[in-house]
This record gives sequence, structure tokens and C-alpha cells, in this order.
Amino acid sequence: MANLLTGKVALITGGAGGIGAATARLFVQEGANIVLCDFNEELGSQVAREVGGDFIKLDVRDEDGWRVVVDTMSAKFDGPDILVNSCGIFEVASIAETTLEMFERTMQINVLGTFLAIRECAPLMAKKGGGSIVNLSSAAGLIGTPGTAAYSSSKWAVRGITKVAALELANSGVRVNSIHPGGIDTDMTRFIKGNPGALGAPSAPPIARKGQPEEVARMALFLASEQSSYSTGAEFVCDGGLTAR
Repeated sequence: MANLLTGKVALITGGAGGIGAATARLFVQEGANIVLCDFNEELGSQVAREVGGDFIKLDVRDEDGWRVVVDTMSAKFDGPDILVNSCGIFEVASIAETTLEMFERTMQINVLGTFLAIRECAPLMAKKGGGSIVNLSSAAGLIGTPGTAAYSSSKWAVRGITKVAALELANSGVRVNSIHPGGIDTDMTRFIKGNPGALGAPSAPPIARKGQPEEVARMALFLASEQSSYSTGAEFVCDGGLTAR
């Protein structure tokens, strides 16, 4: 069976670890050329070397930084065919304890970063004849969880911009979908302790275990490939049944 992404160029934000790194590894196995972006230069460069891809240090909130990414990719690859917006942060606090700084930081990284990525990369993808954008939202973008006012707000926003982008970009051949992971075993969520229902902790899903980054990466692969060619503006859930309740 042929690889699903042979000859494709994939740009992955948040590629230094977790879901982003797992997605990079799987995409390379499926024949893609990979460009990783992350603020963590040491870990991001390490993953890029491991998979045989390129690394560009990036703060996803930085408009000028995105232009560097776009210029670099245009020169080497004529731009990306696939964009995976995996970069994000997760901080736990009740609404009463959420500071303005915390809320703004979460929205800037999780939402503004996704917006800038789409705005800067979509024209390049359209010029190449189309492509696929995969936005990492969350189960918290479908339901509410105590202690996640900033995070849930940001992930609902990612869900919204996914739909708007899908409508605006459909005629250019660019598809846009969102993935909604539940509790995935990554450094971003590993610090959460306590019983289900505690701040930041989702209820136990019917599949009573944490998900693995590779399981989300496989869903990203489906959306990045032509196997999902008639899907756009949709939510794809990878949460062990959490949101089925």
C-alpha cells in the first residue's frame, strides 16, 4: 500500500513534544516532508533531527515570526500542503482565580497562534492547488470542565475559526477540520491530579484510560490525507467517549 502523504509538505506547530511530535513521526513514515515550529528550540530541533525534518523556532503569537516561516517554506517547498496547528497551553484555575494575564496568554497562544497560521499559510496552500489544515481543539471545545475557563474558551474559539476558515477556503481546495482530544498522556496534562470532577480533570471516559499522542496523530493523518477528501468544517473527536455522556 502506498504511503498516504508521499511528496506532501507538512508544517506542524508545537512539534517539540506531545501530539505535535507524534504527528511529525507518523507523517514522515507516510512519506511527508516535515517542517516543525516550536518556541522550545532544543527539543524542537531534536525531534526534527530524529525524523529528518526542518525546524524553525517560532512564537506562534509573533506576526513577524510567521512571515519568516512563510518566506522560508516558500523558498524551499513553495509552501505547505498540510498545516497542523498543534501548539497550545493548558493552565488550570477557577474563574475567580484566573488572572487577566493567564487568560490573555492562553487566548494568544491557542487562538491567535491558530489564526495567524491559517492566515499566513492558506494562500500558499491555495496557490499549490489546495491542501488540508488540521486544528487541534479539545474535548473542552465541546463541553465545559470546571477550572478551564481560559482553556475552554480558547478551544471553543479554535472550533469556531475552523468552521469559518472551512467556508472561506473551500473554493481554493483547502479543507479545514478540528480534532478534539480528551485526556491525552502528554506533559501538558500530566500534572493534573485528583478525582474526576476536580479542577481541570475531566470525568472518566467510557474507555477508562488516557489516550496516547499517537492515537491523535492517526486521526490527524486521516484528515491530512486524501482519505478525508470530502470532509471540511467538521469536528473529529478522539476522547475515549468522554463527550458521549
